[in-house]
Amino acid sequence: MKPYLEHLTADDGASWATLNRRLDDGIPFQWHHHPEFELTLTLNSQGQRFIGDHIGRYDHGDLVLIGPYLPHTWHSLARADPGQPHTALVMWFLPDWAERLTANAELRPVAALLARASTGLQFSPAMSAGVRPLIETLFTQPAVERFIGLIRLLTLLAEDREATPLSATAPELALAAANRGRIDRVLTHIHQHFAEPISLADLADIAALSPSGLHRTFRRHTRQTVSQYLIRLRVGRACALLSSGAMPIGQIAGEVGYDSLANFNRQFKALKGTTPREYRAAFAG
Repeated sequence: MKPYLEHLTADDGASWATLNRRLDDGIPFQWHHHPEFELTLTLNSQGQRFIGDHIGRYDHGDLVLIGPYLPHTWHSLARADPGQPHTALVMWFLPDWAERLTANAELRPVAALLARASTGLQFSPAMSAGVRPLIETLFTQPAVERFIGLIRLLTLLAEDREATPLSATAPELALAAANRGRIDRVLTHIHQHFAEPISLADLADIAALSPSGLHRTFRRHTRQTVSQYLIRLRVGRACALLSSGAMPIGQIAGEVGYDSLANFNRQFKALKGTTPREYRAAFAG
């Protein structure tokens, strides 16, 4: 699995970044986070969306805004048009950039929109369809026109009263730089080794903190304990495997870090409200 903390750079001559991502083989399950806001329009793709503690389905035209440091990934299952690639039109901008922009009175609704994005926002199908031409145009324009277009886009999105929050929890953004680095090291290790035994003592060594200090810092940042976070990550990966193939459930349990199938079934049902078998059946129909 790739490193959990993603480092992004702005486009040449621009104060924010874009990515026109086109994948024939599908969008892989790769959990990550970054300090930027992320606005993603997904086209010609169907599958599952993982944002914080949210796991849900997405379809062609899905438009989502994600706040800083909120972990996320998409995992595709099918293409609406098999002859065309899965496409994600992605826009990133830093909180400081957004704060300077929304200091202007005219953009106060955008400030409110960005505050709501701390847990992720899915925009309504009508809004997504309405702004799609504007988003697609952004990727063909020079820097100045693109900047103006992004402001216009954000003001339109701020008017969507049907935008739906996704995750029940949001990361703590006010961590000191030293603690931010410690948590990033811990999260990177968890995401690279989540299918292996992970102890709080090992993570505390990685963070250069006592176990109790790590527990407090981790919970402050993620609003979850290490064990709760690890369970959500393992179950999220299991959801991706259950919905996209025929791997036996017992094998999936082992793939995501469970020695006991009974324990896997119990924790999966506690988190998802359904058994792994029932979850898979829902995607088979």
